[in-house]
Amino acid sequence: MRSTVSSVRLAESINTTLADLLEQDPKLLLLGEDIGRLGGVFRVTRGLRERFGNDRVRDSLLAESTIVGQAIGMAMSGLVPVCEIQFDGFTYPAVNQLVTQAARIGDRWNGQVSPSLVVRIPTGGGVRGVEHHSESNEALFARVPGISVACPSTGEDADQILRYAVTLGSPVVVYEPIRLYWRRSTPARVPEPARTPTAARVVRRGTDLTIATFGAVTHEVLEAVHALSPDVDVEVVDLRWVAPLDLDTVMESVARTGRLLIVHEGSKDFGIGAEIAASVADRGFHTLRGPVRRLAPDRRAYPPADFEKDYLIGVQEIKDEVLVMTK
Repeated sequence: MRSTVSSVRLAESINTTLADLLEQDPKLLLLGEDIGRLGGVFRVTRGLRERFGNDRVRDSLLAESTIVGQAIGMAMSGLVPVCEIQFDGFTYPAVNQLVTQAARIGDRWNGQVSPSLVVRIPTGGGVRGVEHHSESNEALFARVPGISVACPSTGEDADQILRYAVTLGSPVVVYEPIRLYWRRSTPARVPEPARTPTAARVVRRGTDLTIATFGAVTHEVLEAVHALSPDVDVEVVDLRWVAPLDLDTVMESVARTGRLLIVHEGSKDFGIGAEIAASVADRGFHTLRGPVRRLAPDRRAYPPADFEKDYLIGVQEIKDEVLVMTK
């Protein structure tokens, strides 16, 4: 199965979407380290301060807890803040604000307030980053009630996710794969329409095995399954959101193929793949023709740049795993 190629780069799509949202809603504003004059580390917000001014595109202090803390107060006051954390490894100082404050505000006020708050976080490896610059910690927030977590793999999905996130009335963390920001083209795919804004999307139909994945590694998955076709026909489900998880789409796919492989960039232990594997075994054991398998890095710190290729899941590893499962 072959498909058309998407040409919308992730960073360009996010920039265009943020500009459109700023234009449409005077309550919406951006804040983060170096997002104004510099346009962000990856230039995702380039040109927005010049267009919308310092009050709408705000350079913050070098303090992630302050960024999120201010945003919570702004959101409770009726504004719609969209924060940027420079790298996912810098998120930890803001965990207290996100988990003990932002995630609980709605319940704490018995639903009387519904603050819209979005936190954008560049994530993942493959760019030879130094320590704390290449992590994938989405599972940390995915398990927190009250926080939604999205992981786009294309510019089109990033646009849809952001437009929905600013209307949700509760905190959303959006993980944006660094190595996709300025990739000029994306692997071939024919995405099927998602049933709801937080639904997964079947990006390739197949009959022999289902791969559930998300984020940057979706592209390695697609490259691998295209290389194996037509000998092995693999269905690919791009989760897009990991909290809430669209298990219905995964279950429907597994019912068609009878096999499931979950691939993600964060460490395997206690990760998103473990939750999916347990849920499928619980709800759909009778549909399986073989054990559910996970393909993800071992539980260890992200290595120095010279060794990251041995840590990340690549095309060959995916192909080998698929062949083992379908032989």
